[in-house]
Amino acid sequence: MKIGTWNVNGIRKRSSEVLSWIDREEPDVVCLQETKAALNQVPQHIVDVAGYHCHWHGHAGYSGVALFLRAKTFPDAPVFVPPPFDHETRIVCAEVGSVVVGSVYGPNGGKDYVAKIEFWKELVLWAAELREAGKHLVLSGDFNIARLEIDVHPMLRKPMIGQSVEERTLFEQFLSHGLVDVHRRVDPDNDRLFTWWAPWRNLRQRDIGWRLDYVAASDALVDERVHCVAYREYGTSDHGPVIAHLRDTPA
Repeated sequence: MKIGTWNVNGIRKRSSEVLSWIDREEPDVVCLQETKAALNQVPQHIVDVAGYHCHWHGHAGYSGVALFLRAKTFPDAPVFVPPPFDHETRIVCAEVGSVVVGSVYGPNGGKDYVAKIEFWKELVLWAAELREAGKHLVLSGDFNIARLEIDVHPMLRKPMIGQSVEERTLFEQFLSHGLVDVHRRVDPDNDRLFTWWAPWRNLRQRDIGWRLDYVAASDALVDERVHCVAYREYGTSDHGPVIAHLRDTPA
């Protein structure tokens, strides 16, 4: 199962880039974040992508996510639903058999840190409930937390939102419910797995960034063949897309 996730920072600006990326990669699951558009604002040529079940979950302005499932892989039309704690069109998921796939845009926390912590606490509880119910979660997107110290360039490491002990603790609690940070599993010691670069001082060209975009997958979907890659060179968003390959079915 091939998962593609990308914070596009505005689908109206980058719809053609997203279509080209989907055509090139042909992911089984496409997760988009920061679409910044209600359904009637999404460019018509990408509302329904050929060969995919498509769902847009957003409103005009900030936030918004989308989730596409490839019809060849998932022939039955899925039901797309946000979890109960989603109050800002930040997360949507679909349940296919025992697998739950989702696209998430975690709160930044800069304007409301308390709300970010509450979101993560609810996310942890949700992951626990899914595991208890025998479900296998694959949640991909912009988590807006640098999970580990090496997930931030040394020049940018400092006590701040996105790098706090509280946020990182919640991230680990989330993973503790049978989930794997796929990219870090594949490349445990690489200190340049960045997926976001501030848009100034040529930080992207210099690869001085943060790792904020993740594929978190049930350990039953991760084996020795799994791999994951981030594409710093692709697209004009301030985030690069991430592609991961998982097992087709839980072990």
